[in-house]
Amino acid sequence: MTDDGLPCDALLLRLPRTRPDRLETAQRLSQLPAWTALACHIGRGAWSDDSQCGWLYMPLARRLAVSAETLDALQACAGSHARVSRLELLQQLQGASHGQAAPFHYAVEMTPQPGFEDELQQWYDTEHLPGLARVPGCVQAQRWWNHDSGPKSLACYDLVSTQTLGSPAWLAVRNTPWSARMRPHFTQTRRTMFEATRNAGSP
Repeated sequence: MTDDGLPCDALLLRLPRTRPDRLETAQRLSQLPAWTALACHIGRGAWSDDSQCGWLYMPLARRLAVSAETLDALQACAGSHARVSRLELLQQLQGASHGQAAPFHYAVEMTPQPGFEDELQQWYDTEHLPGLARVPGCVQAQRWWNHDSGPKSLACYDLVSTQTLGSPAWLAVRNTPWSARMRPHFTQTRRTMFEATRNAGSP
């Protein structure tokens, strides 16, 4: 890896076959000088029974340029089965159900086809993410750009219930003319429903 530093607001740790509330890997990472330099902390975790994979978000205290060398040090500590990615926060919106418990975390990952990245950003910024955030049952909506492993675009939604995805209000946002025009230009699409796990330090 050769980049001199890419904008990063959080790290995403993917843990195949490991629930993120079992924090041995995160605890090892927290001992690294690179972790201390980033002022990183252990945030929300999520687990998918279907994919048998755990995710752990690790927010930075502020946006920093994180180098490939730093990422390699974190990856080496995480181990060969885990994956560490630098995430750049593009959008964060309170949902219609802000303040309610959100036991589910729904993630949509994809990479836009060449030539469609600018329109993708406009679609998400002005229509798609605000529209889904306004649906009852959505507690928070976020969008990240993944600089490393996995598809490039990550949109995620903290939900009161999995039934939110099938509600008429949610489906209406998904089925707009602009959405229909954009969806054929998605590649590497992954949609995963996670069960949210307790944050580290939660009682």
